[in-house]
Amino acid sequence: MVKVITYGTYDLFHYGHRRLLERAKALGDYLIVGVTSDSFDLTRGKINAQQSLMERIESVRATGLADEIIVEEYEGQKIDDIKRYGVDIFTVGSDWKGKFDYLNEYCKVVYLDRTEGVSSSELRAEKRELRIGLVGNSILLNKFEKESRFVNGVSISGVCTTDDSDLTEELKEKYLITAKLEELLNASDAVYIVSHPSKHYEQIKQALSANKHVLCESPIVTKSKDYEELQEIAKEHNLCLMDSIKTAYSTAYNRMLVLAKGGKIGDIVSVDSICTSLSDLEKKTKRGTSLEEVWNSICAWGPTAMLPIFQLLGTEYVTKQITSHLIAKDFDTFTKVAFVYPHAVASLKVGKGVKSEGELIISGTKGYIYVPAPWWKTDYFEIRYENPADNKRYFYQLDGEGIRYEIVSFLKMIQSGKPLSYINSLVSQAIVRDLEHFYNKVAFVEI
Repeated sequence: MVKVITYGTYDLFHYGHRRLLERAKALGDYLIVGVTSDSFDLTRGKINAQQSLMERIESVRATGLADEIIVEEYEGQKIDDIKRYGVDIFTVGSDWKGKFDYLNEYCKVVYLDRTEGVSSSELRAEKRELRIGLVGNSILLNKFEKESRFVNGVSISGVCTTDDSDLTEELKEKYLITAKLEELLNASDAVYIVSHPSKHYEQIKQALSANKHVLCESPIVTKSKDYEELQEIAKEHNLCLMDSIKTAYSTAYNRMLVLAKGGKIGDIVSVDSICTSLSDLEKKTKRGTSLEEVWNSICAWGPTAMLPIFQLLGTEYVTKQITSHLIAKDFDTFTKVAFVYPHAVASLKVGKGVKSEGELIISGTKGYIYVPAPWWKTDYFEIRYENPADNKRYFYQLDGEGIRYEIVSFLKMIQSGKPLSYINSLVSQAIVRDLEHFYNKVAFVEI
């Protein structure tokens, strides 16, 4: 019996996929098909698969061509599979020609010509093209534009800004730059907003009223009634209004949540989150920017610092105490918030005029999770126990600080009409509620 093995993502299964499998099947008597997992695709930079792993496996199974289907989950698995299954022939499309010649040491390698004119990437781009306009005065716009290039089916339509000094020359030369939001909306299907939080409500409302989807750098707004109104408008127009906190899309962060919730450190009794920075405040004030135009500490870092607290302990705490150092009305250079839950406590420290170790520590009854600075864009964390010999370290690749994965989630949310954001509405509402408490000086102490 001649055994043949091939691998692929098989996203949006099409005629070209079927033809390749038919020709692979014809090479031998028994065909093994490896379907690439979502996590392995992430490490290879393929982040735009529109279907889940199970959907892609079922598409391959439905052809009746595979005698056996396996899942490809790690680098180097091809050699292991060839040895494990006694494979005689490894085959793949000719666009990979030469890439897998090293496998000739273990079996025969055959490159098959692909079906002309058929591509999953092209199908995704043609079917799901989304024009995103960028709104605000921030270097984050440069990062967002750069990361959007990694996502099929997305293009940047232009930038609405009143100050383009933070934009790269390449971005200014390549896209429409306007100070009029209406002009950008006319050229867009959706917008990414990273303007000052005081402008979010009006800009989001204008975008939603123009039937445009919105991805907004958190906080969406700082008043609960405004949040409820905007979500209602989005619902009425069948539009997406999504919080942007890139940390939520980090592979390491999500794996850490799963392990913590799964009892790896026992019952969680404390979460301590610290986020601080100095450069942005210093840079803007030196060039004469008013503090009213600069994000304060609680808006710049509060949503990120609150994220693990609310996702691990929930949004319904018993009591809260806000302590801030203000240098102007509502502008805090440092804020500490202490939460008390029925069976746990939590604290966050945020600062734009104070620097501290930006770490995340989750304490439990069996051990604790330590995420080193800067925890909000980590690719590494540790689970530590009383006995150091039991400690475990976890590493996950983080590309683009999570922005590209956030764009994919936004795109999928729009296409499916389902709430696929990694930040649920309860967490978004809680972030807005607590920021409103800061501005209304609820449970507040100034130092």
